Amino acid sequence: MDKQVKSLYEKMVDFKQFAVVLLAVGVFFFLGVIIPSDTKSEMDINIMMISSMSFLALSIFLFIQSKQCQLKLMDMEDGNSNNR
Repeated sequence: MDKQVKSLYEKMVDFKQFAVVLLAVGVFFFLGVIIPSDTKSEMDINIMMISSMSFLALSIFLFIQSKQCQLKLMDMEDGNSNNR
């Protein structure tokens, strides 16, 4: 049981770290879209916007996964304290 808790905690931390990195990458792509430039074509802007939205959506998904792991950990902790 203790190994399962440790594994779940590590997953929660990993999900959160990946989500933060993806959030930062998505913001950089979005900044590339909103900063004006004469050299960007319409296709470049569309690719950056799609990439930005994809990274942000994946980031949100990973934050949700991290939260679910945290809730499972809290439930497991409550179950252990009730058994004592």
